Amino acid sequence: MTDHALLLVNLGSPASTKVADVRSYLNQFLMDPYVIDVPWPLRRLIVSLILIRRPAASAHAYASIWWEDGSPLVVISKRLQEAMKSSWKQGPVELAMRYGEPSLTTVLSRLASQGITQVTLAPLYPQFADSTTTTVIEEARRVVREHKLPIRFSLLQPFYDQPEYLDALVDSARPHLEQGFDHLLLSFHGLPERHLHKLDPSGHCLKGDDCCRMASPEVLAKCYRAQCLRSAELFAQRMGLKPEQWSVSFQSRLGRAKWIEPYTEARLDELAAQGLKKLLVMCPAFVADCIETLEEIGDRGREQFVEAGGESLQLVPCLNDHPSWVAALKTLSERAPLML
Repeated sequence: MTDHALLLVNLGSPASTKVADVRSYLNQFLMDPYVIDVPWPLRRLIVSLILIRRPAASAHAYASIWWEDGSPLVVISKRLQEAMKSSWKQGPVELAMRYGEPSLTTVLSRLASQGITQVTLAPLYPQFADSTTTTVIEEARRVVREHKLPIRFSLLQPFYDQPEYLDALVDSARPHLEQGFDHLLLSFHGLPERHLHKLDPSGHCLKGDDCCRMASPEVLAKCYRAQCLRSAELFAQRMGLKPEQWSVSFQSRLGRAKWIEPYTEARLDELAAQGLKKLLVMCPAFVADCIETLEEIGDRGREQFVEAGGESLQLVPCLNDHPSWVAALKTLSERAPLML
């Protein structure tokens, strides 16, 4: 075995569906300055208010989708890790979570103790955002710096437009689309609009309906919404979908801030009002099914669509540990550049 490890990193999950565990997880997640990007005193106040009621509601939601062997996100991520072990020949394949366990501190320290000096850091997020990609990078850097670990990183780049990722999406989704549908909704995780404005050097962010589609390479490199639209358009092209057969929306809003639009909740009502009966929903911002896909879309979204007049909503599974995704992730990780 060589000394080059692959470290897969996903968001994380509470340790259990107990309210105390969910509260601990939400506190760690929401106190991340890349997630709620306001000064610490205000962030502490906001999170403390959220933690009054949110943990109990979230615990109920987690319990509704929890598997016998644990959190779906963690279980699926471990399956992906196992599948990658036979593909990644350079060294060990490890899994860490940005929030919860196994933590980046635990995993990176273990790798260093094994004599590992080179790690390909693979944040499992197709599209770039500070609240996903950047926080993983900064936490990994912090761990190496504070624990004085002799580790250098290569970084898996956002792969929203990479052929390997798109082909894997097509391979995994095709059997579901071939069963027939009235409309395909591509629902991406949302972000507060201020996260986009903060990273936009042009000052044109969200000014006009076509700003994301006309984004320059410099803007596209940091614009989450533009990357989501690009992923959706390239997927639709590969599937041979007509423009009227699909649309994009953004889910999982939290708080009162203005989030990027259109909202998934609104689109579900609109599509039902248009007389569409059989709706498929994909969530291409996630590579593993989790509470946002299984509960928010698969349960609550289905209920909303049916109550609004639709007949069925089918959730297309995420990439999970699909063989095409395993092969794609290997290729993408192998060409990850050294992180300076």
